[in-house]
Amino acid sequence: MTTATPRMPALYLSHGAPPLADDPLWPSELAAWSADLPRPRAILMVSAHWEEVPLALGAVEPVPLVYDFWGFPEHYYRVRYGAPGAPGLAASVRGLLRAPGTPVQDIPDRGLDHGAYVPLVEMYPEADVPVLQISLPTLEPARLMDIGRKLAPLRDEGVLIVGSGFFTHNLAALRHTGPGVPGWSAEFDAWGRESLAARDVDALLDFETKSPAGRLAHPRTEHFAPLFVTLGAAEDDLHAQRTPVDGFWMGLSKRSLQFG
Repeated sequence: MTTATPRMPALYLSHGAPPLADDPLWPSELAAWSADLPRPRAILMVSAHWEEVPLALGAVEPVPLVYDFWGFPEHYYRVRYGAPGAPGLAASVRGLLRAPGTPVQDIPDRGLDHGAYVPLVEMYPEADVPVLQISLPTLEPARLMDIGRKLAPLRDEGVLIVGSGFFTHNLAALRHTGPGVPGWSAEFDAWGRESLAARDVDALLDFETKSPAGRLAHPRTEHFAPLFVTLGAAEDDLHAQRTPVDGFWMGLSKRSLQFG
């Protein structure tokens, strides 16, 4: 007798920066979240830090890291995360996306960037779950949601689909604000919480004009963009929504979501 693979949820998480590991609260929140999830057979990561056209699949074996940040203390560049590759998942992704005509390319030496490995170090510290990262081929919300819809069948194969961004992200504006949470970050976070609770996908797709301070919260939208892959992959489960992580980190909303 075989055990049926549980349908995996789909996640959107705010991934933090390399110093996330030193935060007194956030790593334990991520660890508790992963402990409450079904065990994934593999993880498919879509990070704000990899834009590539057409959609690209990263390394499948081995999976190196990309230290895509500058000016941090040396120990952040010594972090290792030796997750197994996921060639079978890569083949499934190619099949799901190429069949409807979505162009797909392979970049076999492209490893996990910090949007992928920083949260995974906290959630799956044993690095024993195969991981595949794919690129954002566009920042257009509707197109990303359609990609998520095409990837949704992977959830029934035990694949954890993770969109990794930051619920608010304007580092330049933070340099000109005092301590505490800037108004634009708090306002956007509250609007996002309410829109998600109402399952108002149309408002979320048009967040740049429908939300308060949308263009301040995301002057460039790559950190909100992975949410739409998640929403597409979880379109049938938007009613089954959780917020395992919320609050703010250095003035930015770390709101993170689970669907299903």
